[in-house]
Amino acid sequence: MSDFGLATSHVGLGLRREMLSSVLDQPQPGIDFFEVAPENWLPYGGTYQKKFRQLTERYAFICHGLSLSLGSPDPLDLDFVRQIKTFLKEHQIKLYSEHLSYCSAAGHLYDLLPIPFTEEAAVYVADRIRMVQDILEQPLVVENVSYYAAPGQELTELEFTNAVLELADCKLLLDVNNIYVNSVNHSYDALAFLKGLPTKRIAYGHVAGHYRQHDSLLIDTHGADVSDPVWVLLSEAYQHHGLFPTLLERDFNIPDMQQLQLELEHIRRLQPTDSMKLRA
Repeated sequence: MSDFGLATSHVGLGLRREMLSSVLDQPQPGIDFFEVAPENWLPYGGTYQKKFRQLTERYAFICHGLSLSLGSPDPLDLDFVRQIKTFLKEHQIKLYSEHLSYCSAAGHLYDLLPIPFTEEAAVYVADRIRMVQDILEQPLVVENVSYYAAPGQELTELEFTNAVLELADCKLLLDVNNIYVNSVNHSYDALAFLKGLPTKRIAYGHVAGHYRQHDSLLIDTHGADVSDPVWVLLSEAYQHHGLFPTLLERDFNIPDMQQLQLELEHIRRLQPTDSMKLRA
């Protein structure tokens, strides 16, 4: 992981704007890195930008995008990609990830929608990823996403994901909660999916909570504590793929920092300490 500057940073937390002051005011010894959506920070200057810079000088940061829309039929917003490049350089952020999905088609749709699992779509998305990487002059990290329908499916989710990673020669953001949610919603083996992903491409991971609407329908909310089956799957991920930096996502119903620290400590306890489990 040294190419991304997270070699010794193993546990992270998603940072919301409303958390900014509390994180600045109090030391956060249990947090090795933070993640932010650049779209939530690019429009701001003044006090927000000053406080954000204070944090990026103190901690390692990752950017996790929301609007690149890799699978969209619309052209890539190259001006936006260049803005991202400037933002990453300004704050010395070495890692930028996005969703393997799309959120625009003749206008923004304000949701992350599934890309059809087809060979044609895999080639199309991989070409767009390569274009982004050429502009950024660094690898793009793509996240396996949760989805509730699979239109035009010709490949399995695993086959499609691996095809995109290989064709684009990009990195993977391994979201363990999304694997578990999809395995319930689409009746597949979560552990088999996990083990089928390429270890060498994993840049970092996500873990989060979800909402159980029905025994056969889970909703990826990021608004609850991490569930026991997801903790088990995260442990399996470390056992199979080795240690990778892992971030806790919490987007609403955000508890106080003490409660968040308990979940971060749970991540740390699951992470292997045996040097044989550490990935180069």
